[in-house]
Amino acid sequence: MDWFFAEKFESPHLITGEDARHISKALRMSVGENITLCDKNKIEHLCRIERINEDGVLVKEVSKSECLHEASIEVTLFAALTKGDKMESVIQKSVELGVHRIVPVLTSRCISRPDSKSAEKKRQRYQKIAEQAAMQSQRAIIPEVSGFTELDAAAKELSGFDKTIMFYEGGGKPIREIITGGDKKIAVFTGPEGGYEESEVAMLTENGADIATLGKRILRAETAPIAALAAIMFHTGNLE
Repeated sequence: MDWFFAEKFESPHLITGEDARHISKALRMSVGENITLCDKNKIEHLCRIERINEDGVLVKEVSKSECLHEASIEVTLFAALTKGDKMESVIQKSVELGVHRIVPVLTSRCISRPDSKSAEKKRQRYQKIAEQAAMQSQRAIIPEVSGFTELDAAAKELSGFDKTIMFYEGGGKPIREIITGGDKKIAVFTGPEGGYEESEVAMLTENGADIATLGKRILRAETAPIAALAAIMFHTGNLE
């Protein structure tokens, strides 16, 4: 079932803009076919297409129900900015796995360090990728991609989480020894191509982070966030 988002929903509902063009031009859908719209209250509306014209796509609700596709935990991924387009893949796969929010982080060893104008342009593209991934995986929300932030600024946010996990190539505890049943808001940190500096590890641990390992092998910077999220979702029963 093709999946779209609606900030507000009333039946009948007119879909306009890019979503309407996608339905009519890319998907080549016709009157009488069904789509799903998910609103900001996490209610999914099964709708039938009533009309397609230059004004947009008019749909009418057939049924509605609570969207149950979200994870039982809220994970914020603080991912060190990677070079090239690798971050785009991190964004896409993280959203598919159920991440709640993504924060691109600038660490001392980050190779990519865009200026403010370029950073905002990248963020907007990342947000669009997050939206597309949320539609594909039928999420109840579109995870936010926040503005780029320095690691020390990110560390100041950690008091708002039940648990903070820093995945470090230098070793640490396995996830099962860190996350407990009461941990619902979890912050996850993954490093850049060159890894974390020891001073950065110390700064995060001083702010309450637990150091974790993803096994004996060294993972690429774009692989570690995906492996970390998959492991956390599995451990918390969100891949069952």
